[in-house]
Amino acid sequence: MFHGGVAATEMTLMDEPDRLRLALTPIRRRLLARLREPGSAVQLAAELDLPRQRVNYHFKALEQAGLIELVEERPRRGFTERVMRATANAFFVDPGVLAPPGGTGQDGGDGGDGSGIDGGFHRIADRYAAEHLVEAAAGTVREVTRMADAADRRGVRLLTFTLEAEVRFGAPDDVHRFTDELAEAVARVAARFDTPGGRPYRLVAGGHPTPGVQGAEDDR
Repeated sequence: MFHGGVAATEMTLMDEPDRLRLALTPIRRRLLARLREPGSAVQLAAELDLPRQRVNYHFKALEQAGLIELVEERPRRGFTERVMRATANAFFVDPGVLAPPGGTGQDGGDGGDGSGIDGGFHRIADRYAAEHLVEAAAGTVREVTRMADAADRRGVRLLTFTLEAEVRFGAPDDVHRFTDELAEAVARVAARFDTPGGRPYRLVAGGHPTPGVQGAEDDR
């Protein structure tokens, strides 16, 4: 009997600690990755060389957590084979879930106590601090994933844009001058397109050394 009528969403945010712990065991990560395409416990047990009862146990836990869902039931001799699939093609971890105790929680907003977007980070005023960049990136991951998931469920597209570039700076001081000029240019363009009553967009620009480049981590 066929059950699944709605395609899996592209992205889902993992923002509940218990749900995250349940999903991150090695075997369950393997099962979630495999179940981007529908499969049964019988199939995955054979593919992963595991006992079917063990795979069924993990299937049950993942289904209860809403990470996999029933697609189809197939009558077999002596039992019913349940075909499952992951509820999303990608699961993103909310960085706030991994924050040390004492954060402000995972509501994704500024709780008014200066903690900032991510409850696991304190808001850093220094635009050149790595912690500030991590905080902004964490907030972007959280907010965009949630909105993309909601849009996907409604069958509409979330309109976003991404700009990427690589700049080779001759000296650390050039980073400061570049940042100041870029901020001025962004402010001018934003002022041109800002429309009262229009839909607000958030623009986040960040820069970091290119990984793997010799000396990149030594810049001061």
